[in-house]
Amino acid sequence: MKFTRKANAVWNGSGKDGKGNLSTGSKVLSKTPYSFHTRFEDGEKGTNPEELIGAAHAGCFAMQLSFLLNEADFTATSLDVAATVNFEDGAITKINLDLEGDVPNIDAEQFQQIAYKAKEVCPVSKVLNTEIILKVTLKNA
Repeated sequence: MKFTRKANAVWNGSGKDGKGNLSTGSKVLSKTPYSFHTRFEDGEKGTNPEELIGAAHAGCFAMQLSFLLNEADFTATSLDVAATVNFEDGAITKINLDLEGDVPNIDAEQFQQIAYKAKEVCPVSKVLNTEIILKVTLKNA
């Protein structure tokens, strides 16, 4: 499978006082605001690159895990993945993936093994040059 995706950023003004917007080809983001304040402070409505990386990573990992579970003849009732992106001194230093899964008829050890494999082969995991820590919880284990 081969495809491309496109996103666009527009920035106006200085780094600290300027503002910008982000759009995606799918139009899910359409001139979504971002700024110094939405990135490094709280309170202003808008997004930031780190939260978008977190959303992309959580979504990619959950889908990858679903495919691997299917290959092992399991179907998840739900996979809830929280991605926490840690930023320090101008770099993303690590990403914590916190997985809670509800997968009928799987044992905790097998679920953990498949989850760790998903972390390794997830395309977004592979493109990120940072430590990725995975915590796995299986409901009703």
